[in-house]
Amino acid sequence: MWVLDDQFFMQQALREAEKAFEADEVPVGAVVVMNNKIIARGHNQVEQLNDSTAHAEILALTAAYQHLGSKYLPDATLYVTLEPCLMCTGALYWSKLGAIVWGASDVKNGHRSVTGNYLSQEGKFPFHPKTQIRTGVMQEECAAIMQHFFRQKRK
Repeated sequence: MWVLDDQFFMQQALREAEKAFEADEVPVGAVVVMNNKIIARGHNQVEQLNDSTAHAEILALTAAYQHLGSKYLPDATLYVTLEPCLMCTGALYWSKLGAIVWGASDVKNGHRSVTGNYLSQEGKFPFHPKTQIRTGVMQEECAAIMQHFFRQKRK
């Protein structure tokens, strides 16, 4: 069986981020993958839904739970274009995801601004103990869409 890689799935998350960008939402996208197949997608819809919790990760998790009829995702991987915020990190903890992969870091609003940088052994690991973390996948592309969005907002 052909196994797709982190870059392929991050490209799919970037497609979701582009949907958010086109809708004038902060361009963050996410996909949930299980057995080499995307089972759920999400992109920021905070403005559209008038809901401060409508982040890409939350919407993708909810779609995955509904797809599987389960409240836990230990065999799934979430790909998200931006480091999760503290709220999303809490939801990701409870999801018991097998892995979380993100592209760009978010120094200002990412969870590590509160939890510390456990990736360098400074800070507390905020995810489920069995969850694996991979960062920096397509980091430049993921950061570029955010930079472009906010440059447009400042004009």
